[in-house]
Amino acid sequence: MAVDPSVIPLGSRVFIEGYGVFIAEDTGGAIKGNKIDIAVSTHERANELGVQYANVYLLK
Repeated sequence: MAVDPSVIPLGSRVFIEGYGVFIAEDTGGAIKGNKIDIAVSTHERANELGVQYANVYLLK
């Protein structure tokens, strides 16, 4: 998952409602503030998911 490290520190575990637990392992030029980017297996799957909104919780 790509994050803005000023919001979610790299290496953090997060829970995304409806999707499960992910690890913040990457950053991206367009990932600023309260945005995240989840890696999926194909470009087609990414298009299927599109942009979605969900509650995200930082786990300890």
